[in-house]
Amino acid sequence: MSKQYEIVIGLEVHVELATKTKIFCGCSTAFGAAPNTQTCPVCTGMPGSLPVLNKQVLEYAIAVGLATNCDITRYAKFDRKNYFYPDNPQNYQISQLYLPICRDGSVEIETEEGGTKSVGIHEIHMEEDAGKLIHDEWEDCSLVDYNRSGVPLIEIVSKPDMRSAQEVIAYLEKLRLIIQYLGASDCKLQEGSMRADVNLSVREAGAQEFGTRTEMKNLNSFKAISRAIEGEKERQIDLIESGEKVVQETRRWDDGKGESYAMRSKEDAQDYRYFPDPDLAPIVVSDEMLERIKAGQPEFRTEKMKRYKEEFGIPDYDIEIITGSKHMADIFEAAVAFSGQPKKVSNWLMGETLRLMKEKEVDASELVLSPRHLAKLIALTDSKAVNSSVAKEVFEAMFEKDVDPEQYVEEHGLKTVNDEGALRSVVEEVLAANPQSVADFKNGKEKAIGFLVGQTMKAMKGKADPAAVNQMLREML
Repeated sequence: MSKQYEIVIGLEVHVELATKTKIFCGCSTAFGAAPNTQTCPVCTGMPGSLPVLNKQVLEYAIAVGLATNCDITRYAKFDRKNYFYPDNPQNYQISQLYLPICRDGSVEIETEEGGTKSVGIHEIHMEEDAGKLIHDEWEDCSLVDYNRSGVPLIEIVSKPDMRSAQEVIAYLEKLRLIIQYLGASDCKLQEGSMRADVNLSVREAGAQEFGTRTEMKNLNSFKAISRAIEGEKERQIDLIESGEKVVQETRRWDDGKGESYAMRSKEDAQDYRYFPDPDLAPIVVSDEMLERIKAGQPEFRTEKMKRYKEEFGIPDYDIEIITGSKHMADIFEAAVAFSGQPKKVSNWLMGETLRLMKEKEVDASELVLSPRHLAKLIALTDSKAVNSSVAKEVFEAMFEKDVDPEQYVEEHGLKTVNDEGALRSVVEEVLAANPQSVADFKNGKEKAIGFLVGQTMKAMKGKADPAAVNQMLREML
């Protein structure tokens, strides 16, 4: 009988913080600028330049720590992690080893079986990002862009508590939502503002000892993380089954090829020769500061979901989708405040908004439509000033450019014609032009009325209320 194996996974999650400037200097952190245009002597590691901590970085780190049930280190320090790499300008990275800002936390995740599980957080520390190497194959050289050097990061180090790819994704989803709700980062994996390194080992089911772990880097989507976990699990099991040893090393996952390859042997803390950074004063977190950050914590998704159910009475599925993005939840709540119609606001978000997001590949965080305009559109449909097909046309314009629906309807002449005399004369013309359909309806063919409604709406250029048209046709027939 073949042996049963269990995978043991711990994650190191790097999150780029949403500050306007870098961690130790005043350079911009904006994404996508021309190479080396957001640099200064500090973030390019010039001798004699001195770092100064960005207070907002500390506050975001503490806020994330509180939201993940961590103990906040009241006396923390920065350390230098020494290694040579072309994109690391000082030849050391300012990080935290001995006294990280947050320790011993946990987050609850939902398991495949429908229960919950606590994943431990060993620590969260602050550090600076390195630059970025660009390999030019034409010129056969590597170029370095220091714009990212000094961008503030927090590294969230979990305990080895996860046992499947599903648990890893549930943990990452939970972290991402907590951090997005705090506004501490946008957590966009595709832009590198959230990156996960996977530490994975395999052991026989029931064994107490951990196996030898490898660390996989270069994972920038949940799909890639799942595939990398499955691929590495198979690779390690094959090695164990054939009597070979798993080597402790850092591996790079190539998602295109679906395989990983060794980058370097895994370093331990002593290989980095850590020592306290002499240029940065220790951090003392006061009671007043801690209380202020605690008081500023938002309502997180779990509490929001509970409140929506009690307060708005919308379906569970709607609640799950809407609260899955803080930005969408904000739009929902404000539009409900303006309109007093939670179900109708929810219908627009669940229907047209999701459809257009999928069609135009827009993320929920990029939605531009304003709650006030959505409430105005609901009022226009309620008062029958526009019919449902016109409302959809107006909504699409709002989705694209957040136009004012009242203005848009006025400028494009889309208002429903409520003039009964005008409607009656059009209906008479349609009936005269379609004697066959009239005969079909009189012979009990209900479908014929649908055709006549369509012809009337066409003649009215869509600016009529379909229910009123239907009613008038039936009266006149």
